[in-house]
Order: sequence, then structure tokens, then C-alpha cells
Amino acid sequence: MAKITYIQPDGTSQTVEAQPGITVMEAAKLNSIGGIEAECGGACACATCHVYVDPSWKAKVGKPAEMEEDMLDFAFDVREESRLSCQIKVVAEFDGLVVRVPEKQF
Repeated sequence: MAKITYIQPDGTSQTVEAQPGITVMEAAKLNSIGGIEAECGGACACATCHVYVDPSWKAKVGKPAEMEEDMLDFAFDVREESRLSCQIKVVAEFDGLVVRVPEKQF
């Protein structure tokens, strides 16, 4: 299991345990994390699961693939640390991962 902390725009946070193999988006939905809509269900066909990966985790999580970069064009307030949480597969090494939820998804 990997613990992932989701920080809301107001600074509140929730830490959940995620099974390796699921995505950061799936872990959010399974644990009722607010602000992650995931309208396409994880198909990388929208940008409603947009998160900001904490800078200390950016290198470990890696860069978005081309398809994800294209979808990020539709996200609100895209930053250097922006990722679609449906495209981040949880691995044991992500234990302690911190992501921030944007103020709005679109």
C-alpha cells in the first residue's frame, strides 16, 4: 500500500491508502476526495482529474505522456507540476506522495 495525501485549495488534507496498480484518480474516487471529478472515468479523455504533484515528488512521478499533455491543455490553471491523476499509476515507491487539488477543474 502507498499513502497518498490530497491537499484541497483551502489547505485541508486527506491521506488515503492506495493499492499499487490503481491510479491516483481511482484512489481519490474510492475515498471520496473532493475536487477530482474524473468525468471520463480515467480514459484520458477529459481534464477533470487534474492535480498538482508536489515538487518534491515531480521527478519520481515523471512527466506526462503526449496524450496527457494534449488533455492538460483543457485543464484550469496548468502549471509545471500539473498531471492528470488518471495517468499516474500507484507503485509502492509512491508511499508518501502529495498532490494538490486545483480550485476548479475547468
